[in-house]
Amino acid sequence: MNILSLEGVEKRYQSASGADLTILSDVNLSLVAGDSLSLVGPSGSGKTTLLGLCAGLDIVTSGSIALLGNKLESLTEDQLADLRKEGVGFIFQNFQLLPTLTAIENVMVPMELKGMSGIYERAKELLKEVRLEDRIHHYPDQLSGGEQQRVAIARAFANDPKILFADEPTGNLDTETGQLIEELLFAMNKNQGTTLVLVTHDPELAMKANRQIQIKGGKLVGG
Repeated sequence: MNILSLEGVEKRYQSASGADLTILSDVNLSLVAGDSLSLVGPSGSGKTTLLGLCAGLDIVTSGSIALLGNKLESLTEDQLADLRKEGVGFIFQNFQLLPTLTAIENVMVPMELKGMSGIYERAKELLKEVRLEDRIHHYPDQLSGGEQQRVAIARAFANDPKILFADEPTGNLDTETGQLIEELLFAMNKNQGTTLVLVTHDPELAMKANRQIQIKGGKLVGG
């Protein structure tokens, strides 16, 4: 079964002058469990827009997207939120950790929302996997950028997502830290069998995915 499927997806916005601006046009794509896909392209090419559409954070202008067997355009906002809570993980370029929570508390949040049990031990184990077992009680402002992104990775995998969306996961990190994050991301992707979709400007990171797709002029090339 496809984890993610796009058929004839188009996304348009209205410009300040009232004219239609086409960001994505006739996008067709499918991913199965365990796939890893990188989306590359210049700034403004529609990469992040496509990621948001796939995750149900935005709605297509036309066409259809099915995520985990659900047609996104037919769901309410509450249903979309429930779908993300149950089966989707996110990693952002700017980490998006809650500043008033410790590392372990940040990782526990998605598990609490999902109503999972044994969440403290699960969060502790995930932080150990990303080599932060000695930093679990530190707040985000007490962690380096690389450490914050490792917390974000642990949090992204906390609710056992079937699919993980990563938007420039190494974009704010130095080269050495970025390489560590890449290794952790793909190791956890492989170990947990999670489908991975990532947006990146980094060609080396892009090549680590099983499939690479370029976005040019709002259309997909390759993959």
